[in-house]
Amino acid sequence: MRINSARLQASLETMAQIGRTPGGGVTRLALSDEDKAARDLLARWLAEAGLTVQVDDFGNMLARRPGSDPAAAPVRLGSHLDTVRQGGRFDGALGVLAALEVVRTLNDAGAVTRRPIEIVNWTNEEGARFEPAMLGSGAATGRFTKAFVYGRADREGRTFGDELVRIGYCGDPAQRPGPAHAYLELHIEQGPVLEEAGVPVGVVEGIIGITWCQVTVEGQSAHAGTMPLARRRDALQAAAHLVLATRELARQAGPDARATVGRFIVEPNVTNVIPGRVSFSVDFRHPEAALLDRLVEQLHARAEQVAAAEGVRISIERFWTSEPTPFDPAVKETIEAAVRELGMPFQRLWSGAGHDAKYMQDCCPSGMIFVRSQGGLSHCEQEASTPEDIAAGANVLLAATLRLAELVSH
Repeated sequence: MRINSARLQASLETMAQIGRTPGGGVTRLALSDEDKAARDLLARWLAEAGLTVQVDDFGNMLARRPGSDPAAAPVRLGSHLDTVRQGGRFDGALGVLAALEVVRTLNDAGAVTRRPIEIVNWTNEEGARFEPAMLGSGAATGRFTKAFVYGRADREGRTFGDELVRIGYCGDPAQRPGPAHAYLELHIEQGPVLEEAGVPVGVVEGIIGITWCQVTVEGQSAHAGTMPLARRRDALQAAAHLVLATRELARQAGPDARATVGRFIVEPNVTNVIPGRVSFSVDFRHPEAALLDRLVEQLHARAEQVAAAEGVRISIERFWTSEPTPFDPAVKETIEAAVRELGMPFQRLWSGAGHDAKYMQDCCPSGMIFVRSQGGLSHCEQEASTPEDIAAGANVLLAATLRLAELVSH
């Protein structure tokens, strides 16, 4: 059995029209009107494939293809449809639509599996609108409370709970995803490793640790022309020192460390006024939890030094951490066996990005398959993977699913 590559490409292209940006990317923020339209389209496609669709109280969509053994735990496939602002066409959507293509392929072949197969679309994986990331999968697996998730607010003050109701995807707590035999997620790599290795697919070892911090610098606003340099308490100057320090700390921690300042807010943000308050985000990543903690400790130490030198106050809130998570060895071996069965070259690698599979691994054996990204680009409009590589990844997903779900006949 092989997936229908042309059909998968058509599905990806149709989905990419929802939230399409002038530069050829997609803006489809979680629980936005665009997200609702994407969900509605997915629900129609799932129903047309003969799947029963349910929605839980976090908006997670779950569709089920029965197996021959009603008592058997399902094999779950999925990812997400939400994107960052001006993101790409494949991040997240590929995993959901490739899972749909797996089911369509099984339907075309009249295939029967012993275990049911489920497809899930997780809510707010990106964290681009409601922080932190992976709220839907984290809530469904018990990492976040319902009150915490519903209270998350976007930049305009609109809450997750209110927006979930507004778009009509606030479902039933009884519909939350239950226990699973295994979870598989297909995703673009979002980095350059597979391209540099010259291979189309990767078997993912696990997900590195991630922690997010909110840094606030408070100084004193004053007139740009009348306040001498020596007497200034310039919040932006202090913040600039600390931004540079984050990259220095990551470099000192070694080649596996990452540090990013992605959001930056200056107040009052006026040309002739010394900034009195600055807030910005810090994203640290490392495969080892202890070194991730050390980076945050070092950031606090640098902040104390900068605050003393610049006459400002600096506070740091570490508000989210996703621990390093190795994937299940047996699931990884199953994926690798599927790749070898298909005769493809591949590479094992760690994911530098967070994915819903992290929280699924906390409650059932999980694994991921990566598809080569052109130029290693993602979270931008230039994100791209070839149809051939996408088909390769989807066929690995199909072959691994058949092994885990136990093909009975076709």
